[in-house]
Amino acid sequence: MSTYVTTNPTTGTTEHEFPGLTDDQISGLAGRAAEGFEAWRLTTVAERADALARTADLYEKRAAELAAAITREMGKPAKEAAGEVQLAADIYRWYAEHGPDLLKTERLDPQGADESLVQKLPIGPLLGVMPWNYPYYQVARFAAPNLLLGNTIILKHASICAASSKLMADVFHDASVPENAYINIYASSGQIAELLARPEIRGVSLTGSERAGAAVAEEAAKNLKKSVLELGGSDPFILLDTDDMAKTVQAAARARLSNAGQACNSPKRFIVLDDLYDDFVQGLVGEFDRAVVGDPADPGTEVGPLSSVAARDTVAEQISTAVAQGATLHTGGSPLDGGGAFLRPAVLTGITPEMDAYSQEIFGPAAMVYKVSSADEAVRLANDVDFGLSGSVWSSDTGRAAEVADRLDVGMAYVNEHGTTLPGLPFGGVNRSGYGRELGRWGLGEFVNNRLRRTSSH
Repeated sequence: MSTYVTTNPTTGTTEHEFPGLTDDQISGLAGRAAEGFEAWRLTTVAERADALARTADLYEKRAAELAAAITREMGKPAKEAAGEVQLAADIYRWYAEHGPDLLKTERLDPQGADESLVQKLPIGPLLGVMPWNYPYYQVARFAAPNLLLGNTIILKHASICAASSKLMADVFHDASVPENAYINIYASSGQIAELLARPEIRGVSLTGSERAGAAVAEEAAKNLKKSVLELGGSDPFILLDTDDMAKTVQAAARARLSNAGQACNSPKRFIVLDDLYDDFVQGLVGEFDRAVVGDPADPGTEVGPLSSVAARDTVAEQISTAVAQGATLHTGGSPLDGGGAFLRPAVLTGITPEMDAYSQEIFGPAAMVYKVSSADEAVRLANDVDFGLSGSVWSSDTGRAAEVADRLDVGMAYVNEHGTTLPGLPFGGVNRSGYGRELGRWGLGEFVNNRLRRTSSH
């Protein structure tokens, strides 16, 4: 039996333990989700949309409680936690308002029949495996479109997010989503494999590490189940030119240090043309040094702790290894004195392809800056990794920047912004960053039965 534990990364103190799922509960859970599906699928789209609208309302009504939970659990600064709660509310409301139109039956050219049409129908119970870094947002991306479709959900959250995952389930149920339509579980990875083998479960969505994604994808394929994966990233931030270096550097630092750098689509590699390189590095070091690191509950804190001491030590070790292999550390990279999982934000340069950091994802407040002599060299460097989540290109000439952005081998390419996520925009990557899309109309297209119905005169 697994145990979910809330250890406050600000203090290092274990605050709560939650009993995990027992193995003999697996079949019953799958049966509950299947039973819930038979009822939920028969409700109207309008009824399901109303439930999502109520969910959005409750997120806003209970915003302080929801935000405080993830500040305690994984160290998200208060302002960012409040922003995530609102983003989740926005996603539920977007699907409540726009989703029904996207689910309307599509009429095709009859092609010899009286009528040919495509109906968008649910496929059944789904399994969601979610990470700790954006506890509400990640679930909203998966749950909102699929509950609207009429699918039911068994949700396995990260082991440090037991309290917030229970809050989410409570909100759904208070919003009139039936208990068997959204089931929160505290499960182990082995139990997830058992659930995927159950015939009632029709698909799985995972956001997490490459290793976890590969394991779940293998299990899903073995059982002929659809899977959607959003995995790691080592996103490039290409700077071609700027009319305001201070503003550009501030945007770069803000994007990298958000959530203490613990975001798959955070810009981890800054690729700068040589005539701007020295000024950019100097400016970025200044911004990292000025960033306020501290208690995430303090409104003045800009960078909170990492999710755990183990996570902090992993990032510190990656930085130390890069330096040992010849990289230059300009600032930061060491744990702060005292308790908690705090790390001084780090800036690295001089990274070469032979170094581990060149191909790794550093999941924390560390920036790697590269010098290039041309846009062509920038694109080659940007694409010279196995990941392909997102990337951005920065220039006062948006046309030139767009041409460069079009050459990035990523799922999301931005010009003069990075990592923007909105309910109506698709989210997802290519290569080892995973496959499938969430949000917008694309989020309704992954776990749907696009059923053809043709009618001909007898």
